[in-house]
Amino acid sequence: MNKILYWLPRVIAMLFILFFFIFSLDVFSMEGTFLEKAGGLLMHNISTIILILALAFSWKSEKKGGYIFILLGLVFAFYFNAYQRIDTFLMISFPAILAGALFVWSGDRK
Repeated sequence: MNKILYWLPRVIAMLFILFFFIFSLDVFSMEGTFLEKAGGLLMHNISTIILILALAFSWKSEKKGGYIFILLGLVFAFYFNAYQRIDTFLMISFPAILAGALFVWSGDRK
């Protein structure tokens, strides 16, 4: 059970980060030069970079990192207006909040 509790928030966070990254690839379907597309990709991946940093921090400090993930989930809810629709909230905010809660729970059990 401890191995599952250790890996579950990490896997959820990695899949969530991958989900955000895949949506950023729509930049390549737009018109523009390579530099414009590269800049657009960077702009689209700011939230992905923040999530990667949060995951790296959470890997060592589970409880503090878990609180960061919960905070990011709440920030995403308001920044992306995910609070307006339950399906959007479940895709954009809930995975971060769930991963955060599992990180906190995992950190408490040590």
